[in-house]
Amino acid sequence: MANYCLSNIYQNVHLDYCTQTVSISKYCQCGQFPMIASIFAFATCGGYKGKTEIQVSCPPTITDNKTVTATFGYPFRLNQASFESHPVVNACDVNWKSEVLIGDYSSSAQFYVTFAVFVFLYCIAALLLYVGYTNLYRDSRKLPMIDFVVTVVATFLWLVSTSAWAKALTDIKVATGHSIVQELAPCKKVGVACHFGSVTSMGSLNVSVIFGFLNLILWGGNAWFVYKETSLHSPSNTSASHSQGGIPPPSGI
Repeated sequence: MANYCLSNIYQNVHLDYCTQTVSISKYCQCGQFPMIASIFAFATCGGYKGKTEIQVSCPPTITDNKTVTATFGYPFRLNQASFESHPVVNACDVNWKSEVLIGDYSSSAQFYVTFAVFVFLYCIAALLLYVGYTNLYRDSRKLPMIDFVVTVVATFLWLVSTSAWAKALTDIKVATGHSIVQELAPCKKVGVACHFGSVTSMGSLNVSVIFGFLNLILWGGNAWFVYKETSLHSPSNTSASHSQGGIPPPSGI
C-alpha cells in the first residue's frame, strides 16, 4: 500500500514538473527570443526614412553649389522619389521634380516586413496556447505536428525573405549612392556639374538584415525542439505504454 501511494505521489509530481517544463520551454522558444527578434526585424526596416543629396553648379553662370535632395523610405519605391531643390534656389534652370531615383524594391521590403509581422502574431497565439492550454498541447498529436510544420515553413521563409531583402538593400545603397550622378539626365548636359553630396546612414537597415538571419537561426533551432514533441520522434507504442501503465516508480521504493 505504501509503495502504491508513493508511486501515485511520484507520478503526480512528475506530471506537474513535465507540465511546467513544457510551458517554460515553449515560452522560451516562441515567447521571448523569436518574438523580440521579429519585432526588431520589421521595426528597423519599416520605420526607415532617408534622403540623398547632390551638389549642382552651372559654371560660369552659377559657381556656387546648390543642393538637390531626394527623400526615400519604406517600402523603397525609389522610382517615385523625385528630386527637389530649395524654392528660391535656381539649380541650373532644371525641373528637378521630374527627375527620380532608379529602382523599385518594394516587393522584397514588403515581403520581409509583412512576414515578420505575421511571425510576431503567430508567436503571440502560440504563447497563449503553450501557457494557457499546456495539457491540450501535450495530449494532442495534431497540435505538435502542426506546430512543427509551421516552424519549418517559417524557417524557410526567413531564409528567403531575408536573402531577398539583403540583396535589395545592396541595390538600394548603389541606387542612392555615387552612381546617381551618372544616371541623372540633367547632369549629362553641357554646362551642368553634379557632385554626389551625402546619403542618410542605413545602419538600421543593416540591423534589420542581421535580425532576419538571427530569426532564421532561432526558428531553425526551435524546429528541433518542436520535432521532439511530435509523433515522428516519439513512437506511438511508447506513448501508449506510458498512458496505460503510467510512469513506473523508482526502484527500491
